[in-house]
Amino acid sequence: MARSSSGLVAGLTAAALAVVGFLAYQASASAPDQFGGPATPSAVPSAPASGGTGQKPKNPLALPAKSGKGVRVVYSLGERRVWLVGRNGKLERTFEVMPSTVSPVPGVYTVTSRSGSVPGSDGVRIEHVVRFASVDNVPIGFSAAVNGALASPDPDKKTGGVRMKRADGDAMWTFAAIGSKVVVVP
Repeated sequence: MARSSSGLVAGLTAAALAVVGFLAYQASASAPDQFGGPATPSAVPSAPASGGTGQKPKNPLALPAKSGKGVRVVYSLGERRVWLVGRNGKLERTFEVMPSTVSPVPGVYTVTSRSGSVPGSDGVRIEHVVRFASVDNVPIGFSAAVNGALASPDPDKKTGGVRMKRADGDAMWTFAAIGSKVVVVP
């Protein structure tokens, strides 16, 4: 009996790895060309200056243009906002976030690890951690403070936690499994 159960576990593990690999391939294959790989900070276009253009103000809840296709998490560095995009491009949720002191460059990433509850690099207890990048050995991910705080990070510390409200953290945790696509836009 022990041999058959260990074989079953090995088979399930191999199948899970194959699914994650397929999802990673699918995510990279459906990304727009400008998100083909990480951009260098100097390659990121700056936002045009506003004022007197006669253009309508942008809807802050609207999904950013050129943010990819398919099921994905979209994180806008400039707007400090996240969108959870489901099947057929349906917006499932959007919410504001508090960026960390270390940010990823715009590009396409995949969720690489998750933790239910851990101490944050700033000492605050956090939950529903969804990691998707690393910059200079600082892991970057979404999380919610257990105490509900959404304070600005200490600018003297290198932190990678993109904080959100607890309800938004619950939604992120449910939405973004390992292998999920994360699109970071300027």
